[in-house]
Amino acid sequence: MHRIFWVARRDYLAVVKTKAFIIGLIVFPIVFGGAGMASVFLRGKGGEQNRRIVILDRSGAAAAAVAEAARQRNQEVLVDKDTGLQTNPRYEFQIVPADDTNPEQQRLALCDQLRRGELHGFLEIAPDALHPKSNPPPSIAYYAASGADLAQQWLSQAVNTGLRRARLAELGVPDDRARDVVETAPLESMALVARDPQVGTISKPHKRGPAEAVIPIALVMILFVIVMVSVAPVLSTVAEDKLQRVHEMLLAIATPVDLIGGKVLASVGVSLTSSVFYIIGGLLALEALAAFGFAPLNLLPWFFVYLVAEVTMLCAMGVALGATCSSAQEAQQLAMPLLAPVLVPIFLFGPILQQPSGPMATAVSLFPLFTPIAMLLRQSLPGGVPAWQPWVGLAGILIVVPLLTWAAARIFRIAILFQGQRPNAAQLLRWAIRG
Repeated sequence: MHRIFWVARRDYLAVVKTKAFIIGLIVFPIVFGGAGMASVFLRGKGGEQNRRIVILDRSGAAAAAVAEAARQRNQEVLVDKDTGLQTNPRYEFQIVPADDTNPEQQRLALCDQLRRGELHGFLEIAPDALHPKSNPPPSIAYYAASGADLAQQWLSQAVNTGLRRARLAELGVPDDRARDVVETAPLESMALVARDPQVGTISKPHKRGPAEAVIPIALVMILFVIVMVSVAPVLSTVAEDKLQRVHEMLLAIATPVDLIGGKVLASVGVSLTSSVFYIIGGLLALEALAAFGFAPLNLLPWFFVYLVAEVTMLCAMGVALGATCSSAQEAQQLAMPLLAPVLVPIFLFGPILQQPSGPMATAVSLFPLFTPIAMLLRQSLPGGVPAWQPWVGLAGILIVVPLLTWAAARIFRIAILFQGQRPNAAQLLRWAIRG
């Protein structure tokens, strides 16, 4: 064991003493935290310039109601109700008479104004928008210079509210009664109520704030980033040491198992160092923001268990694969297959968030290679997971990680002294089985 710790100490200090590691440790939270603060700051400053939207009504009777509804909706989203800051631009709406003799020319002229920056966008209401003759009814065309215009989402609701008011006005419904008919109630995202295990009282319902949704998922992203940073360099480092014949000298005083064990232990140490720094920094930041109650303290033990398991598994595989390469360029080609166990759950973030208890999300989180990221994500969501699933996932990890580490050690023992063409998958499998 002393040789394993000697190799681990050598590799650990070689990483943590570098300027790149120290700078990256400090810069990462500054960059991401600064980006978040900048987005909030810019969001608060982004509404100072008015933006003009033209309403082109080809129905001849909906423009006024649509413009009024859009103005009201603009006022609702203009100012943040909690902070009182203007968070969205102020939109001005202008009704332009429709030219039915040459609609293409009028549409082109408005688009040219968009290209010159004279307009922010324009709505084109179809002739039969009030009395649709087709099913589904005709859509309302919206032209904007940007395909990701933030105004489009709330404009859709405002336009349909205006159309309903215009239809009710045609039926003789007074405007004040029409407002009651078409008025909508916002849906508030609520936190789940729970029973206090000590006193037995049920918590009062309250709105779920952004921090409650973002902070647990941020924990998953920290796990993802630390694993990527800890494991990705292993491939090229081992390949470079093999090219420079460093391992041939180390084999004089240590066995291949000692070398791979030391490298895995060093990577685990580096990942724990980074994670402790970020977790403590995050908790202190939440305390300073009076949001410490949102910290997912119950998930921290699972976080560290998943981190150690993921880094151990991927680092062992990375050392074995790196030993099969004769250059850093060859090692880079294997980075994507090596990091697939953390990349695949990230690619499945959307489906898992939509149905965290669905069969797909459950199957992915119980598959040992994907368990750390996928299970932690599901545990961080408000509904949580059944109590037995994390333990079943952990059991799978405890079975797979030693097997992969053992197979990686057998491959490394042969590959580190292997010269010539890089072995194929069949050879690697044969080495892992026969040793």
